[in-house]
Formats: sequence, structure tokens, C-alpha cells
Amino acid sequence: MIERKVASFLAVAETMSFTKAAERLNLTQPAVSQHISQLEKELGVTLFHRGKGAIRLTEAGETVARFVRRLNTLYSRLRTSLADQDKGLTRLRVGITHTAESNIVAEVLAEYGNRNPSIVITIVTDSIKNLYDRLDNYDLDMAIVEGAAMAPDFAFILLDTDYLVCAMSNDHPLAKKPLMSLGDLIHERMILRRSESATVNLFVSSLESINRSIDEFNVILEVDNIATIKDLVRKNLGISILPKSTCMDEVSKGKMTILPIENMSMVRETRIVYQKDFQHPGVLQELTGLYSKISGRRNRLIP
Repeated sequence: MIERKVASFLAVAETMSFTKAAERLNLTQPAVSQHISQLEKELGVTLFHRGKGAIRLTEAGETVARFVRRLNTLYSRLRTSLADQDKGLTRLRVGITHTAESNIVAEVLAEYGNRNPSIVITIVTDSIKNLYDRLDNYDLDMAIVEGAAMAPDFAFILLDTDYLVCAMSNDHPLAKKPLMSLGDLIHERMILRRSESATVNLFVSSLESINRSIDEFNVILEVDNIATIKDLVRKNLGISILPKSTCMDEVSKGKMTILPIENMSMVRETRIVYQKDFQHPGVLQELTGLYSKISGRRNRLIP
């Protein structure tokens, strides 16, 4: 367990209140203040900017908070790992983005779990930024992400190359065309992911590269859930821009149509990202092989 003064610091950093931190820890406020002062003296830095009615972390405080969270997580995982050893279990925490949740990643992880019954897999779905933060804190063993710039502190394996397509109902008037033009797209009702998503950012940057703007298009709805978007598209309530990999199941079953967009290069890569001290290369090798096998099987089903 982390020292009491460190626990007090973390509570204040998370609540930004000495009073709330004291309540959380079942301590008095003066005791929490004393813990913070002791830690500042020990480390030789000021941890908080103290103002009238508000406090905030200093730059040094941000650094300390990052490492304390990491230590706290590692200690918790240490206890879990020791308990699991007696049961012959290994836990694997995998972070995925909302987009990855809708493609074959979950299937790959499930198949890996079936092949390795002594491994318990926990899937955590979050934004790319939060997944990187959780990797940094060792709260995750790895993350499977698409289309994001790589952080130099992590290692990665390229899993796949994907690209964005226009998804629509089979009943849509344009579904019989070989590809979609921007001229066609500009008149359509569009259902997109939220503006901060990697999918929309790639679409927007691709438009800007040819001097076009997302403001030219009729975006009627923004939805974070991929499954909801695909359901609305299948019901012909609008069209969407989605990664091809997230649509493969529906296309193979004849439930939806996807078209490339003329003169638009919207390529994105899928990677396994992990800490450089990750100790299980066999896991990475088997996951990569399963992904390739399942992806190839699905690709053969696409007309």
C-alpha cells in the first residue's frame, strides 16, 4: 500500500480539495495538509498552487501525480497477480477504441481466450488519449488502436491497414454505383461519429487536403456508437463515413453497401500498442496471427 502522505496527495490531486480529500480518507483536513507539506519537503518541490478558493497542481505536481497513479495501479495489479498465481490464472487487460469494438478485434480476443483458458481477458473501451494514459499508468497491458500518431514511449505492431468508405442502405439510390463522388455525397443526409473521433478527424483532414470543408455537407446526426450508426444506415435514415473493417460483417451478409469515395485517400492503420517492457511476446505473436487469419476469412466473404 502507498504511504499515507502519498495517498493524501493523490486524493487532493483527484478532488482538488483538501476538505474532500480528508473526507475520502477519513482524516482531518489539518492531517491531509500536514501530509502534503511533508511530501513537498521530502521531494523538494511545491505540489499545488494555492489560491483563494481554488487549488491546482504545479508542473512538478503533475509529474508526481502521474508516477503515483502508476505506482498505485502497479501495487493493485501486483496483489491481483499474486492471488491469481494460486489459481493458475493470468489476467490480460486490453484497451480498444470504440471503432475497434465494432470490427474483428473483439472476435480475435475472444478466440484467443478460447484457445488459452488460463488467461482472463478484460476489454476496456475508451478514447485513444485515455487508452494511452492508461497504458502509461500500467492500467492496461496493451491497446489496439487505429489511425493515431504513435507515442514514442510505447512499442507497437502493425496489425492491418484500413480505409474509410461511404456506408449506406442496400435500398439507397446510389448503392448500385461503383464509387461515391463528393458531388453525390454533398446532397446526402450524413450520420457521423462525434467530431473528436479519429474517424471524423481523418475524413475532415482528407477534405481539407483537397480544399474542401466538412461544413459543405449535411450532417444531421453525430453518434458515438458505431453499432447505432450502422443500424440507422441500414434503415436508410442517412449515410455514413466509416472504416471498412467495421462494416465487413454487414456487407458479407448482404445487409449494407459500402462504396469508396472518389479522389479521397483515407487510409488508417490498426496497431497493437504496448509498453516496451511487456514480458509476453508469445501473446503478441498469437494475437497477430489470429487477427490475420480472421481478417483473411472475412475478406474472402466480401463480394
